[in-house]
Amino acid sequence: MTTTTSSLIDAQPEEVGMSSRALKNIDSVVQRYIDAGKYPGAIAMVARHDQVVHFETYGNMDDEAGKAMRPDAIVRAYSMTKPIASVALMQLYEQALFQLDDPVSAYIPELKDLQVMTGGTADAPETRAATREMSIRDVLMHTSGLIQRGSDNPIAELYNRAGFVGPNTQFTLAEMVKKLGEIPLYCDPGSEWNYGMSTDIVGYLCEVLSGQTLDDYIREHITDPLGMVDTGFTVPSEDLDRFAACYKRDQRASVREETGKLYSLEDAPSTSPYLGPRPYLSGAGGMVTTAADYMRFCRMLLNGGTLEGERILGPRTVEFMQTNHIPNDGDLASMGQPQFGETTMEGIGFGLGFAVLLDPTRAQVLGTPGEAYWGGAASTAFFVNPEEDLALVFLTQLLPSSSYPIRRELRIAAYQAIED
Repeated sequence: MTTTTSSLIDAQPEEVGMSSRALKNIDSVVQRYIDAGKYPGAIAMVARHDQVVHFETYGNMDDEAGKAMRPDAIVRAYSMTKPIASVALMQLYEQALFQLDDPVSAYIPELKDLQVMTGGTADAPETRAATREMSIRDVLMHTSGLIQRGSDNPIAELYNRAGFVGPNTQFTLAEMVKKLGEIPLYCDPGSEWNYGMSTDIVGYLCEVLSGQTLDDYIREHITDPLGMVDTGFTVPSEDLDRFAACYKRDQRASVREETGKLYSLEDAPSTSPYLGPRPYLSGAGGMVTTAADYMRFCRMLLNGGTLEGERILGPRTVEFMQTNHIPNDGDLASMGQPQFGETTMEGIGFGLGFAVLLDPTRAQVLGTPGEAYWGGAASTAFFVNPEEDLALVFLTQLLPSSSYPIRRELRIAAYQAIED
């Protein structure tokens, strides 16, 4: 049975210092994209002071099947997996099983003495020794020297040849690190911020340190305690009817004329690799989730690591993760961004698993310093703002996430609704 959004509203917006009328701007923003044929469907959810005050569905979850978006639709989280995997590793940090400045190779010997590519081609790379080893903090904050697969450079080509295809990679994390140990780094660890495969290393560190597979560890220590009942690395067969289709931006004239849409099908639910089993448990992008589940994760963060009596992290750890770790109080622009263009670089820092808003005027976004956020490849997004005690979760299924600026627009729509 489909759960209605109204049954999941905890309070009226006015009870938590927000405007019901102003929150309807979120609906207007999302509906414009659907009416224009840019998104198939979407879900938007807002919570403040631990109360859900806005939860709406729009459009379709599966155009081909003619299925309207439902509140409990299961979607591919892609990179919204990263904060969950990062929280998992920081739970192990709280047990003093490692220090952030420890070299990754102390726990993953395959990644010791890596080379840095200085020139040449994928067939004949020129390399030198790295100035230092990557640390555990480096893999949490994307300064490891690893980059994004699919980039236009020889390192990405070597990833491709090694069989790295993101969450659908057909080998285990243990095999992944063996292959990475034979591929040069893009740059010296700590020298640049380059979004990429770092959080897959985070996931494997969780396995090594805990003695559990990543899916079992996250289930036992995060999703089960938080009641995130639909969040995991596969979609059970009994939940297939709730699994949304995934689309890709497609502006070919033939597609527009035939369907009136600006996208085409990328991954049908009935044949999706997310039906499992999946050998590669990607901490960087392998999970599925629902709006209600991910909002529970956000509420845990806003509550200082706890939700409904379940302690996931200590409050100081949560604050530490959402603090800017870029050297010299810099922003992402100060670390270079040759391999990534999914987020504003000026005025944005990076913590341990999250981007962090430092200066709204430099970033040219509405918000307050300290907001932590991230998104996924299929245009999903979330943010948590400790100062405003505000969270937003937005789910859709359109690749790539850079197609439209809806994340910025949703920020405006959420923040302008605050009245106190």
